[in-house]
Amino acid sequence: MMRLRAALTLVASAMAMAVALLALPTTPSMAAGSAERALVLDIDGAIGPPIADYIARELRAAKPDAVGLVILRMNTPGGLDASMREIVRTILASPVPVATYVAPSGARAASAGTYIAYASAIAAMAPGTNIGAATPVQLGGNPLLPSDQKEQKKQQEQQGKSGEPADTETRKIVNDAVAYIRSLAALNGRNADWAEEAVRSAASLPAVEALALHVIDVIAADDTDLLRQIDGRTVTVAGKPQRLATAGLEVVSEPPGWRTEVLALLTDPNVAFILMLIGVYGLILEFFNPGAVVPGLVGAISLLVALYALALLPINYAGAALVLFGIALMVAEAHIGAFGALGVGGIAAFVIGALLMFPSRAPGFALSLGVVIGAAIGSAALLLVVLGVALRSRKRPVVTGSEALIGAEGEAISWQGGEGRVRLKGEIWLARCNAPLAAGSRVKVVGRDGLVLRVEAIRPG
Repeated sequence: MMRLRAALTLVASAMAMAVALLALPTTPSMAAGSAERALVLDIDGAIGPPIADYIARELRAAKPDAVGLVILRMNTPGGLDASMREIVRTILASPVPVATYVAPSGARAASAGTYIAYASAIAAMAPGTNIGAATPVQLGGNPLLPSDQKEQKKQQEQQGKSGEPADTETRKIVNDAVAYIRSLAALNGRNADWAEEAVRSAASLPAVEALALHVIDVIAADDTDLLRQIDGRTVTVAGKPQRLATAGLEVVSEPPGWRTEVLALLTDPNVAFILMLIGVYGLILEFFNPGAVVPGLVGAISLLVALYALALLPINYAGAALVLFGIALMVAEAHIGAFGALGVGGIAAFVIGALLMFPSRAPGFALSLGVVIGAAIGSAALLLVVLGVALRSRKRPVVTGSEALIGAEGEAISWQGGEGRVRLKGEIWLARCNAPLAAGSRVKVVGRDGLVLRVEAIRPG
């Protein structure tokens, strides 16, 4: 009986152990299979602080046990150097492999987009897309943007026999960009010579030629095709080789959230410019009308938000100073009344400063001409309204102060010789007159000597 009980116990223990062993590999594999996905992040438009914040935040949140691949689906004309470098640093530090995918058809990865593609473990393009034009252009906020054709032609004319730009500062910027993109090319084994040409000569390639020159790794029709083609490839992730297993990944898109949308709105040059104007005019109104509260409160908040946005944008500080100087001239015109000279000068300074404030060569970071014209017309209209109010107020009779007493009528209360007392606007004043007055006679104020009024009798008509 004891032997039977021991045997049954042994059999039950063996069965329990077998069930446990079968269950252990099954549960984790099912969980991993359901959790692993390909995370798609969209870069659509100029690369600035909001996009950099969005990409960096999502890449840091991605965990290798949950995300098998991050796809940066890109369509960009360029962006700011600081934002581009932040994205590149996050890509290189990410434990999850990153694939930059220039899509959809008709998209481009110009300038900053080229650096991001070179930094990624996988660089892919959709048919009908292009990559390149990575020549850096130094502007007010250190952006990295493709120059226009005139600027490129001017730089080419200034180049010497060595092919280097003639300007020392430009040469330093270009050489730094060349070294940077060649180092990124070496990390992932891509064509470093063409990358240098893209920086020095603003070269650009369509997808087919980019694949032939080993600038990219894959031409894919869509996200699923991309995952199928790169499955099984060995890439460098966070400095270590890693074999990709992407065939079974679920494609999940993570669009920019409200935080990114708000940041993108605030850092729009048109919005930042309008907020700056609201802030300045609000504080001016509060200064000249103390106690109004609302203009000062709205102005202070708007100006602080505008200063935050302007600190992130590539602006020309001379242009910003001209805008503020123009506003100051218009305010001075309203209070001094220089027959329009200060006002016209203020409007001219305002328009010129607004046009200079944001570099027109920066795609996505230029100020709309319509906003400039609208703001100038609005400021001029406000100036005309203030001038009209000021002119009307000058024509009105004075109702306060010593001047308000001149011409006022009163009544003599008591009089002796050339002096006496008069009642004027409910108050008793000392008064003098060249002629004797009788108590109760009507008088008119013709002058004032300190606290003594000079009056004359009103002859009954």
